[in-house]
Amino acid sequence: MFQDFTSPSRPQDGPPRLSALRAALSAKGLDGVIVPRADLHQGEYVADCDARLAWLTGFSGSAGFCIVLPDRAGLFVDGRYRVQARAQCAEVFTIVPWPETRPADWLRDACPNGAVITFDPWLHTPDEIETLERGLLGSGVSLVRAANMIDPIWTDRPAPPMGEVMAYPESLAGVETAVKRRDAAQSLVQNGQRATILTQPDSICWLLNLRGSDLPRVPVVQALAVLHDDARVDLFADAAKFEHVALEEGVTLRPLAAFEPALRSLSGPVRVDRASVPVAVCDILGEAGVASAAMQDPCLAPKARKTAAELDGARAAHLRDGAAMAEFLCWLDGQAQKLLDDPAHVLTEIHIVRHLESCRAATGALRDISFDTIAGSGPNGAIVHYRVTEDSNRRLLPGDLMLVDSGGQYLDGTTDITRTIAIGPVGAREAQCFTHVLQGMIALSRARFPRGVAGGHLDALARYPLWLAGLDYDHGTGHGVGAYLSVHEGPQRLSRISQVPLAEGMILSNEPGYYREGAFGIRLENLVAVRHLEPAEGADRRDWLGFDTLTLAPVDRRLIVQDELSAGERDWLNSYHNRVRMSLSPLVSTATRDWLNEACAPLGA
Repeated sequence: MFQDFTSPSRPQDGPPRLSALRAALSAKGLDGVIVPRADLHQGEYVADCDARLAWLTGFSGSAGFCIVLPDRAGLFVDGRYRVQARAQCAEVFTIVPWPETRPADWLRDACPNGAVITFDPWLHTPDEIETLERGLLGSGVSLVRAANMIDPIWTDRPAPPMGEVMAYPESLAGVETAVKRRDAAQSLVQNGQRATILTQPDSICWLLNLRGSDLPRVPVVQALAVLHDDARVDLFADAAKFEHVALEEGVTLRPLAAFEPALRSLSGPVRVDRASVPVAVCDILGEAGVASAAMQDPCLAPKARKTAAELDGARAAHLRDGAAMAEFLCWLDGQAQKLLDDPAHVLTEIHIVRHLESCRAATGALRDISFDTIAGSGPNGAIVHYRVTEDSNRRLLPGDLMLVDSGGQYLDGTTDITRTIAIGPVGAREAQCFTHVLQGMIALSRARFPRGVAGGHLDALARYPLWLAGLDYDHGTGHGVGAYLSVHEGPQRLSRISQVPLAEGMILSNEPGYYREGAFGIRLENLVAVRHLEPAEGADRRDWLGFDTLTLAPVDRRLIVQDELSAGERDWLNSYHNRVRMSLSPLVSTATRDWLNEACAPLGA
């Protein structure tokens, strides 16, 4: 299996590690330190050797940071992770609601007489540090750069990953790397820039048509790069990773140790994405007198807009994944019936994760899961990014809601799907909430919008049915998805804070939810691709966009309060289910085909 069920943390380890860190701070005359959940690449996923926040606190979520002072340690996490953080961390760590509480305000309150707080400049971005410094103006609290404070006390720190690199087929990428490099270089020339620094592995892999195996779930190579205005690329990574790859002309592989000298030798202006490069990169350029220009990574926008080949691959991957999901959902319904017939029948969250992975593996095309499967039953479903372990594994009970959020990494595409399934009859409250979530997903699926609209404009469509009932959820409605890359990709998002206009070819998730802590969780998720739409008759604007739903899997009809749906909502779901049935039936077993016919029957039938 790709997924294991060992507990990622031991809360009892936190207090002695926190004491050791405080002793190290005191020895250096420092008052505090910021410990981020980040590495020098500033991506969402980190290798084991860079999981410093998890090592210190026990918190294994994908976003957050800790500020350690002599008398307190604040763990800053957003609404997705507060239940999880309370379960994983010892009481010596105070859970701080973030971004509601700004770190600068917290520090002002915690350090009324001023303090010297250190940070590792390789683990923070300039935007992040400048925002914090602005918030601290006049407080007497100062930030200073220093060598990492965790690494010297982490005595059994794992070695850096050494995963093998592969060339990604041009037939799947749709564009050869020479063209990508030329177009990105042209962007530099147009802006009077001589080079740009690339630190995010998925940008580098996309640009060079490479994929790697340094991180679980994300097929990237951890590397750094400099793209020059003549389309040459200096690639900095361990050569042993590239033994079986022939890099194209114009791409030079150099050791990581050569990165800092290479920065010092550049002629400016050099483009730096201040939202993703480490502070240390800007420091080095400044010390060397190399002029820099703040501008977005030139790979982000074209990477987000998938080529025709990438979209074809995504559709093929979702068809294959949909068949695997149908086999799984048919099995799960059978298991639920056994549970109802025989209360002694044992069905656990780990059983569900294992069987779902086996269904995907049976396709013969699965290379990895795209993230650890979230299989939360009953109250565990309310933990937004729940990961089942041997310690937390829960036995399903009649009347449970079962939330399953999962995905696969296939060479031709990355999938991500969530379904919430009834384990026998459920309460009226659960069905009402499920229906509101479904209405939100349908509203976004049916959306038509003029070019220039951003994810922040559309996010409310998915929330409105919940808002009418006085409900909401504490996460974004959707994230970008890569093409056999990260399941979480920017800059496109469906979120209140997103200002990035949507464009054809972008793939995003559509995943509203609702969570009642200690009781149940509901989430429904399809992936969608942005596409051009013909204007409606009489439209005074001609350039319209909408969504093409990629995911193929039934929605649990038993949880729908059908009288709550409008005619348009009912029509959309019936049409979607008919498409699911027609697409998947030729690919599944006879038993699953029969199940699909029932699961995809029109509402009211």
